[in-house]
Amino acid sequence: MRAILSLTAAVTLAAVSASADTKKPNVLFVAADDLRPALACAGDPHAKTPNIDKLAARGTAFTRAYCQQAVCSPSRSSLLTARRPDTTRVYDLVTHFRKALPDVVTLPQHFKQNGYYVHGVGKIYHGGYNDEPSWSVPWEPTKGKQFGPDGMKLLADLKAKAKANKEDETRVRGLPTEAPDVPDADLNDGWTANRAADVLKDRKGKPEPFFLAVGFAKPHLPFVAPKKYWDLYDPAKLPVAETSDPPKDAPKFAPQFGGELRAYHEIPKSGPVSKDASRKLVHGYYAAVSYMDAQLGKVLDSLKENGFADNTVVVLWGDHGWHLGDHGMWCKHTNYEKATRAALVVSAPGQKATGKPSDALVEFVDIYPTLAAVCGLPEPKGVEGHSFAPLLDDPKKPWKEAAFSQYPRGGKDTGPLMGYAVRTDRYRYVEWRKRDTTDVVARELYDHAIDPNEDKNVAGVEANKEVVERHAKLLAAGWKGNAPPK
Repeated sequence: MRAILSLTAAVTLAAVSASADTKKPNVLFVAADDLRPALACAGDPHAKTPNIDKLAARGTAFTRAYCQQAVCSPSRSSLLTARRPDTTRVYDLVTHFRKALPDVVTLPQHFKQNGYYVHGVGKIYHGGYNDEPSWSVPWEPTKGKQFGPDGMKLLADLKAKAKANKEDETRVRGLPTEAPDVPDADLNDGWTANRAADVLKDRKGKPEPFFLAVGFAKPHLPFVAPKKYWDLYDPAKLPVAETSDPPKDAPKFAPQFGGELRAYHEIPKSGPVSKDASRKLVHGYYAAVSYMDAQLGKVLDSLKENGFADNTVVVLWGDHGWHLGDHGMWCKHTNYEKATRAALVVSAPGQKATGKPSDALVEFVDIYPTLAAVCGLPEPKGVEGHSFAPLLDDPKKPWKEAAFSQYPRGGKDTGPLMGYAVRTDRYRYVEWRKRDTTDVVARELYDHAIDPNEDKNVAGVEANKEVVERHAKLLAAGWKGNAPPK
């Protein structure tokens, strides 16, 4: 198997080298926070994403790419180490992966160790924490604003009110949506795009290849984007969930109903979000996606202007999906399709197939070994994923049978649980296990052939007994039993 993958990578790399005087390809590694596949190139009929679509036209949009845990830090830690959450031991927003894996070589670190200049701008690892061994120079967090002028004033007023009431002002979030009539650069992703463009300009003429990681904040809450991006959409034509009822016969602890959204101004602390508010949130999400897309366009323009476009691998990924009110769920934090399926677009110089999407099941732990293979680097050690480089040449090639995700739950009625999910071509299957004994306390099964919205859990239907047993075996075998076919 390794020989086959290496041969495919070598063929691709040969095409790159022929056009670039044997210089290794650069890498532009772009993260977008909370980006589900709300992209025209991934089949979303509502999304206006011209720059991402152009990228996909010269590369591959992966329409069924799955994160390993649908929340920022666990997902990013998993992707950047190519280790699954049970190996990184990162299930929350505060644990650093080096606590469990002090000597792990991260994706950017692997490139740095192999002669690349590695620079990070914006959100790559979660929040404000960093990983110094990953970078050639100190990582640069964004310095842009989160809100427009009105939003900033309201946030300051809300924080002052909380402080006067002796409440925790750090938990005040402000407006969930805003459409300020301001230039792109006034907000955080505009700043990040401009800084990334400056880094690219500075790399022109430098001898070593670069790995530039660019982390955009949108479409993460708050959904703040300049007004012109809101104006791209008619809110009446955007999809709004018809029901706030959870999936029928699902365990009561499997869904979640708002998460971080509930902390925002004028959002009810519990219960359904009104249809008008839901429509505005959906509008804001799509506006934020289009704003982020425009900022990516500026970085891609800089790549071309500085002579790097023909010899740069570009990867765009969203760290996980996002619920937009489906079944009453908002944000992420579940094992459902909307939370675990995320955006992924890859363009590599010399790839044989361009502009053809792939519906192969791929996982975020696969990105690290894929980039190493495409760029001709040594195969990274200890990774828990498989290179999907062959799919760049043949997007319809038979591939892995399953993708795996997980999410922790816990409460006084159940005790600590871990939900383990496996997604196959037709089904999503979940086992909820006690974390201390691994006993299975609940199962979920959703048949995407007839139920793409995961409306009904059919794990308890007698006719599905064989399907449940087969998926339970897949889950037990895990990723090691899920290699792509030779």
